[in-house]
Amino acid sequence: MELETLGTYLRTRRDRVTPADAGLRTYGTVRRVPGLRREELARLAGVSVGYYTRLEQDQAGTASGQVLDALARVLRLDSAEAAHLRNLARDRAGSPQRRLRRPAPETPHPRVLSLLASLGDRTPAVILGRRGDVLAWNRSGHALVAEHTCFDAPHDPARRPSVPRMFFLDPLTRDLYRNWADLARVHVAYLRLTAGRHPTDARLAELIGELAMHSREFTDLWAEGEVADCTVGTMRLRHPGVGDLDVDYQVWLQPESPDHRLELYTPNDPASADALSLLAINSAPVHADARPADTPAAARAASLRDRTRI
Repeated sequence: MELETLGTYLRTRRDRVTPADAGLRTYGTVRRVPGLRREELARLAGVSVGYYTRLEQDQAGTASGQVLDALARVLRLDSAEAAHLRNLARDRAGSPQRRLRRPAPETPHPRVLSLLASLGDRTPAVILGRRGDVLAWNRSGHALVAEHTCFDAPHDPARRPSVPRMFFLDPLTRDLYRNWADLARVHVAYLRLTAGRHPTDARLAELIGELAMHSREFTDLWAEGEVADCTVGTMRLRHPGVGDLDVDYQVWLQPESPDHRLELYTPNDPASADALSLLAINSAPVHADARPADTPAAARAASLRDRTRI
């Protein structure tokens, strides 16, 4: 699958804006397009129809910041969408014959790793790379979102779990989320934003192509053209170990590695807090000299199991 161009993005955004959204009157006339016509958008943005048409056909040269701001205003783009528009325009101006490159494996910044280590296992957390690969996680984070995978897999770039791949191609991951459809839209919107930021990333292009080939849901969502930064939200899980729970996620970004996201997961309600506590206990490493039946952790786990048993 070809990565997105400025022209294709403009077309999908234009289809989304109705004349009423833009303050235009249609006087009951029958329209052949769902959104604005090219000439309507050009007039509202203060550019010629010919120039805007060339932009949509990827035949124009560099678009000025003033033009891009005007298009973003008429198309009612939010901050993430407007940034994506500028990224696509920059790529068009800087590399008309774009060549994909295979970047080196990602390495999490030491400061982000230190922050992850400081959390211990009390708060589930995962460090994600720009393509959604798991670069590191704590034990409770692993147990929460991918306990069927190897905990040490992120240490080897060739074996790192890919969250987008798991989300769309792994039945176990799909069954984990009660709000899978909502989160699927989030993943696709962020992947599109990343593609605009890194248009020459061959690994990213291969990932998008693989998902489009094997997942009809991904293809349909990608065609909608949505873009979002997705830094907060709620996951509603049906976890095989602790049952149903609702978890809020929040993304922390570090200036030293802006493409790497530290995702923290916190309980949405008291029952979910108990479930996360049980998960942390169950995922803790067992020492050879421990007597599990007599430890306070075991007593706490037994109590929580009784309270969360369905």
